Amino acid sequence: MQFAWDHHQIKLPDSPDAKALSEFLRQEREADPENFPILSLAVLKLLGRGQYVAEIPGDQTPGHFGLAVDAYTHSTAPNRRFPDLITQRLIKAALARNAVAYSRDELVALAAHCTEQEDNAKKVERAVRKSAAALLLERRIGTLFDSIVTGASQKGTWVRIWHPAVEGKLETGDDRYDVGERVRVRLVHTDVERGFIDFKPT
Repeated sequence: MQFAWDHHQIKLPDSPDAKALSEFLRQEREADPENFPILSLAVLKLLGRGQYVAEIPGDQTPGHFGLAVDAYTHSTAPNRRFPDLITQRLIKAALARNAVAYSRDELVALAAHCTEQEDNAKKVERAVRKSAAALLLERRIGTLFDSIVTGASQKGTWVRIWHPAVEGKLETGDDRYDVGERVRVRLVHTDVERGFIDFKPT
């Protein structure tokens, strides 16, 4: 994927390096705060989804790439998420010097299950947001918007408009656009049921 931020001439290491990425984002936030949210969104898309991993003593685990730390856990309230309940049970057992509440195989299976269920929940959330955005725009077919390219791959090109702040697919034809490129677009189609929003460049 190419970026329209190439003029900054900032080079990241070829291999994944969380600290280098963190420093790059810090510099970009300071240098261009207006456009930083778009860059941040593009980086999140490139990183892909996170997943729960059971960290077993003695095993090598990837840690949290985004935070650039090797050891990481997250817990809020056990009535909110099942992973939080698991974490609190493990902490309580450790503090009481009791046996771990789960076996190694159970923790690995639970981590995979929690990842799958969170992915399912996010799919529903995304679908609802897309349908709501399509409903919001369905009476504005033909309207012109300023947009910025947030995704460009073989699957298609996506842009985000600002008022309202929603994302849709760009019908590019033979044209190619880079992430970060600004494009004037016209809204040409919405489908509330499927959550589709389609734009054409002007």
